[in-house]
Amino acid sequence: MLLEGFTPYKEEDAEKYNRLRWWPGLTLSDLLDKAADIYPDSEAFVDGTTRATFGQAREIVNRLAISLMELGIKATDRALVQLPNWNEFVYAYFAFQKIGAIVVLLIDRYRQHEINHLARLTGASSWVLPERYKKIDYLPIIKDVIEDNPQLRNVILVRGKSHAGFLNMEKLVEDAELSEENLQRLAERRPDPMQVAHMGPTGGTTGLPKVVPRTHNSLVCGTEYAARAWDFLSDDICLLAGPIGHDLTFTKGLLGGIFTYAKTIFLDSTDMQDICRTIEHEKVTAIVWVPTLASRLVNYDRLGNYDLSSLKKMHCGGGASLPDLITAVREKLGCVFYNGYGGTEGQTTITRSNDDLETTFRTVGRPTCPYDTYKVVDKSGKELPPNTPGELLIKGPGVFTGYYRNPEENRKVFDNEGFFRTGDVAKIDEAGNVTLTGRIKEMINRGGESISATEIEKLIIQHPDVISVAVIPMPDPEMGERVCACIQPRPGAKLSFEQIISFLKDKKASVLQLPERIEFVDSMPYTKAEKIDKRMLVEDIKKKFGEPT
Repeated sequence: MLLEGFTPYKEEDAEKYNRLRWWPGLTLSDLLDKAADIYPDSEAFVDGTTRATFGQAREIVNRLAISLMELGIKATDRALVQLPNWNEFVYAYFAFQKIGAIVVLLIDRYRQHEINHLARLTGASSWVLPERYKKIDYLPIIKDVIEDNPQLRNVILVRGKSHAGFLNMEKLVEDAELSEENLQRLAERRPDPMQVAHMGPTGGTTGLPKVVPRTHNSLVCGTEYAARAWDFLSDDICLLAGPIGHDLTFTKGLLGGIFTYAKTIFLDSTDMQDICRTIEHEKVTAIVWVPTLASRLVNYDRLGNYDLSSLKKMHCGGGASLPDLITAVREKLGCVFYNGYGGTEGQTTITRSNDDLETTFRTVGRPTCPYDTYKVVDKSGKELPPNTPGELLIKGPGVFTGYYRNPEENRKVFDNEGFFRTGDVAKIDEAGNVTLTGRIKEMINRGGESISATEIEKLIIQHPDVISVAVIPMPDPEMGERVCACIQPRPGAKLSFEQIISFLKDKKASVLQLPERIEFVDSMPYTKAEKIDKRMLVEDIKKKFGEPT
């Protein structure tokens, strides 16, 4: 079933990927079923309150899927899933996969601004989320979103009470009947592996998140080779502390663990005491997360109070891993450090356990999928020789084919052969190792979070006392980058940091869109093309922080 707004793989590419078995012909729900068939009694998913084996998880997924069918949810209907690191994420995600619906991943920190955009863009008819999470009451957020998105017919609350007009996931599971007839109906809803399975939002230079559609074949292919590349094994116990809505945590962590039959430990806290206690108690052997969290762990002043000897491997991506961090992880934790690079669109590289230290220090390793093609080109599109920096382009069975309902952006980011322009400046050595040297895309990378400077600028410029605004990254030793807004007020206007933050909150901006520093300037520097000279602003902020420019 062809999904409108999705760019299918070129016919010759799809034929090749299928013929050579680079695509395995499996669906995402097949992965869970296979794990439950082989290891039904193996503990698979652990969170702060519940534990489930593969067999138990499959039963819950099947029950929920049957209830979702009864609600009239059809194949290729889109469903927003906005859950924290709870076992319920697994149940909701795979229940939709079972019936051929398409999950749209939302991180728990998204608010009305992003959720409205993603609901409209994808046409989602279902939304699964908590009633409350930590200090967040989602009920007012739900009210705002459904007013603007009447197509959201099924709002399913998790770990909540009964509310008129909303559904309760626990009750949907409880009420389902696992009859032979229902299980047969469920089997008949198995989607074609060529079908879109999943949509992941990703930041962009043009503002609000773009949406990356991935087919079952593409995701399963990428999952398999990434897991193999960093030696993810069935006896591993993998801790996931980063948001499950992030591609790194989801694909390399959760999907990789299901593919290899490993145990997944969900932690909805990034407090180092909680992390150390969990590693010690659960005998964690592997971690997937961003360098920011790795840095906090090795610099934690009470690190020596815990027995972390079970930890054998650490997969870091979503930001630069500097040599000092890699050395500290190896020396203080005694585990292998895998330096990775990836993206929602399907790019994924990682260093290997047998790489020398210099390779781990200076590169993000080789592509995980041997059948994906990575190349570096100059501004004219000509492929460059090894060790020459240029823009990184990728294509293959593990790579997406176009943003959802965004033909204008797709024309910009794909060349005539179907290669995706990553926007990253890189060089590739003779062994195939990739070194990232910069970014073409104007994004701020805050501890692995990709934040659009453009979108924040669009919000701030709406303030009546703001003439001009430029949002730039400022250096930070822990997060890598933080958000700084340079603002030119109207003459005579007196603006403060607190006023701007309050204004953004009134605009329903998420916490990701709140600048952590504001520089008020009398005038903006401009380039010869009459554009704000952000480079000069970045150099100025680096000087204030004592960084080299």
